[in-house]
Amino acid sequence: MEGIKYTYGETIKAIDRLMLYYPFVEKITIGNSVMGKEIPALKIGTGNTQVCYSGAFHANEWITVPVLLRFAEEFAAAAAAGESLYGVDGRWLYQQVSCYLIPLLNPDGVDLVTGGLTEGSYYEQAKAIAAAYPEIPFPDGWKANIDGVDLNLQFPADWELAKEIKFSQGYRSPAPRDYVGVAPLTAPESRAIYEFTMAHDFSLILAYHTQGEVIYWKYKDLEPPHSRQIADYFGQVSGYTVEETPYASGNAGYKDWFILQYGRPGYTIEAGYGENPLPIEDFPDIYRRNTGILTGGMTQILQFL
Repeated sequence: MEGIKYTYGETIKAIDRLMLYYPFVEKITIGNSVMGKEIPALKIGTGNTQVCYSGAFHANEWITVPVLLRFAEEFAAAAAAGESLYGVDGRWLYQQVSCYLIPLLNPDGVDLVTGGLTEGSYYEQAKAIAAAYPEIPFPDGWKANIDGVDLNLQFPADWELAKEIKFSQGYRSPAPRDYVGVAPLTAPESRAIYEFTMAHDFSLILAYHTQGEVIYWKYKDLEPPHSRQIADYFGQVSGYTVEETPYASGNAGYKDWFILQYGRPGYTIEAGYGENPLPIEDFPDIYRRNTGILTGGMTQILQFL
């Protein structure tokens, strides 16, 4: 893994290898990016209880891609062999839960940051957008999709308030980060995960980001049943702090909308610490600290259903 940057192409290769070794893993296309790339999801498990883990909403947080891919591989391996998955019987978990993983929601943006996109009209468009924000390094500071829309500010959970806050910060038009778009769900990638979520019955979701080693667990004053208990468990097994989302970034996110829409546990996991994009050398520690969260997302929700 040393030196690998998880471009869209590398991600698809990893998924194809996973399915070759474990044919029972199901690949689903949830939608397409601005540039037409298919956004893949993986389904592992046959149980009635459904959970959804997603990553790479933000382009320069691409290290979340291998976190979810590695977990998918280990879950599949434990299920196939009837072995333990971090203290839980893998085959039993496979029978109890259907785990959906969306490792790369923002393929165009990730390609821009990782060097998978270095020329062409979309690259030039992004470069022109970035030129208006010289304080944000290009491409390393890019979080948005290739059209300059922040995918985690696109959901119908006080989107207008998010717009007001981000406009006041100077993000009034397409930008490398923090632009909310012209309306909720106008970015195809955000709409894809929204529609995918609406089409399922997820009991719990995890949305992976990278900054601060923090777990955000509530939306405004909404506290879904058992969500704080599960958050505290996640904090114990990872060493991350459990906090309420800061006001300036506490609206229009995927986790916010999920809690508002369903009243079920939803979490933003800020894995890792430092300046994005985090180097791949940070991956082993990030993954080690998140195995308990990824496994616990299933075992904890089963305990409370």
